[in-house]
Amino acid sequence: MDPIEYNAFETTNGNSHPDHGWKKVVYPKRNRKQKPSDHQTTANGNGALSNGDSNVFRSLEERAEDRHRRILAAKKAADESDGSDPARSKLGYGYDEDSEGETGLGKENVKKAVEEKKKQKVKKEKKPKVSLAEAAAKIDAENLEAFLLEASESYGSQPEIQLMRFADYFGRALSGVSSSHFPWVKTFKESPLSKLIDIPLPHIPEDVCRTSADWINQRPIEALGVFVLWALDCILADLALQQGGGKGGKKGAQHATSKSQVAIFVTLAMVLRKKPDGLTNVLPTLRESPKYQGQDKLPVIVWMMAQASQGDLSVGLLSWAHNLLPVVSSKSCNPQSRDLILQLVERILSNPKARAILVSGAVRKGERLIPPPSFEILMRLTFPASSARVKATERFEAIYPLLKDVSLAGVPGSKAMKQVTQQIFTFALKAAGEGNPVLAKEAGAVTIWAITQNVDCCKHWENLYNDNLEASVTVLKKLIDEWKERSIKLTPADTLTLNRTMKSLRQKNEEALEGGANGASLSLYKDADKYCKMISGKLSSGSSCIKGIAIAAALAAAGAAALSANPEAIAELKNQMESWDINKFTESVMTAFKN
Repeated sequence: MDPIEYNAFETTNGNSHPDHGWKKVVYPKRNRKQKPSDHQTTANGNGALSNGDSNVFRSLEERAEDRHRRILAAKKAADESDGSDPARSKLGYGYDEDSEGETGLGKENVKKAVEEKKKQKVKKEKKPKVSLAEAAAKIDAENLEAFLLEASESYGSQPEIQLMRFADYFGRALSGVSSSHFPWVKTFKESPLSKLIDIPLPHIPEDVCRTSADWINQRPIEALGVFVLWALDCILADLALQQGGGKGGKKGAQHATSKSQVAIFVTLAMVLRKKPDGLTNVLPTLRESPKYQGQDKLPVIVWMMAQASQGDLSVGLLSWAHNLLPVVSSKSCNPQSRDLILQLVERILSNPKARAILVSGAVRKGERLIPPPSFEILMRLTFPASSARVKATERFEAIYPLLKDVSLAGVPGSKAMKQVTQQIFTFALKAAGEGNPVLAKEAGAVTIWAITQNVDCCKHWENLYNDNLEASVTVLKKLIDEWKERSIKLTPADTLTLNRTMKSLRQKNEEALEGGANGASLSLYKDADKYCKMISGKLSSGSSCIKGIAIAAALAAAGAAALSANPEAIAELKNQMESWDINKFTESVMTAFKN
C-alpha cells in the first residue's frame, strides 16, 4: 500500500513494515529548533524519517541530567546561605519554561532548607531592662575609684580622654536602663524645672557621687569645658533623632535610648555641679553658635544652667543674665520658653542666701553677673508700656528689685565701676525720653544714680543733651523732686561738677531759644532751662555753706601752719581758697596739719 500523507506527519500500511505499521510521529517545527549535532535524521526509501547512529532520546536525557545537577547545586547553595527567597532561586538557578515541572521539586527543597536553617538559629538572649535606680545601685564606688585611677595614669597628659573614659564607665554600668525608664525628651518637654533639676543624680548612690566629684575636682577647667560641649552635642543629636531628624525617624516617637545616653546626663550633671566654671567657659560658644539656638534646645540649656547653679548661685545668675535674658526679649520667644527661663532665675533668687551672695559677688572673676546691656533688657521687660504687658510682667516686677541691686553693685570710684556707670547712664537717659511714663520714672532714677556715683557722667550728659532733650527734662525734674535725698550724697567736688554742668546746659538752652526753637522743642527747652536754674540755685546756697566751712578750716590750718612755721603750706592754702577747688583745698589742709 502506498504511503498516505497527512498534514503534519506520514504513516504507512502496517502490513508492509517490520514495525507492524507503527511509525514514529515527528513534528517538523520542533525538529527545526533542535541542533544538528543532537538530532541528525535521514529519509529512507519510502519517505519515512529514521534515526542516525545516535539515540533520539539522548538529548532529553542530557537536559534532564543538567536540570538535576542545577537542582542539587541550588539546594547546596540554600544550605550555605541564610535566607534565599523563592524569586531569587527561580531566576538564579537555571530556571527555564520547559523545565518548570521538574524545578518545582527543587523550589520546595530550597524552601524547606531555608526554614530548617532558620529553626537552627540560636536566638540572642536579651538583657533584662532595669530602672536607673536599679542599675545605679549596682555601681561599686571602690571599683569606680580604681577605674578612674587607671584612666588617669593611662592618659595622664590627656584630661579630655580621661573624662571620656569616665563617661564610658557609666555607659557600661547603666546600659540596661530602658527607654521607658528614661524618656528624657518627653520629661523635659512636659515637666517644670523643679522636677528637671533633679534628673538624674538623685538615683545615683552618694558614695559614687562623692568619688566622682573628688576625681572631677582635679581635672582642669579647659578640659571640663570641652567635655561639657561634647556631652551637649551628644544630647542634642539624640534629641534631633527622637524628633524625627534622622532618616526614617517618626516625629514624636520615643526611640530606644542608647546605652551611653543616660550616662551622659549623669556625668554631665556631676561635672556642672562640682565645677560650674566648666559652663562659664563655654557660655560665649552657646550664645554665638547657631547649633545651640532654638526653642527645642532651650530645656536642655536651662537644665545645664540649673545644675551649675546647684554648685554656685553666681554662675547660675551669670549664665542666665548673659545667655537667657536676651532670649526673652526676642520676638521669637514663646510663652513656654519665657516661663522656663523665669523659673530658673526665680529658683536662684529663692535661695535664702541669694542676696548676700549675689550682691557681694556682683563681679565674678572680672565679669559682672548682670552687665549693663542685660540690665537694660531687664528694665524694659519690667516696665513695658501698659499695652505691652503680659502675664510674665508681674513676675519680672517681683524679681527686679534684687536684680537691680546686683546690677548696680560695685566699688564706687573704681575704674571698672566708672565704666559701668557711664554705660548705664547712656541707656537710662535714652529710656527716660521714650514716652513710656512708667519706664521714664525708673530710667530717670537710674540716671540720677549714675550721676551721683560718677560725676564724669555730667560731662557725658552735656554731649547727649540736645539729642535727648525730653529725657533730660525728665531727669532734671526728678532731681529737683528728690533733691533732699540726693544732695546729701554729693561731695564738695561733685557739687562743683554738677554746678558747672547746669551752667553748660543753661547755655545750650539759651542758644536754642535764641536760635528760634519752636513747637514741642520750644516748650521742652523752656522747662529744661527752668529746672536748670532751680538746681543751680540749690547748689549755690549749698556752696555758700561750703565756703564758710572752707574759710574756717583755712584759718585753723593757717594757724597750725604758722605755729609750725611752714610758709609753703600757707601759700598753698591761699592759692586753693582763691580757686575754690575743694578737693585740693582739703588735701592742703591735711598736709598743713601733718607738717
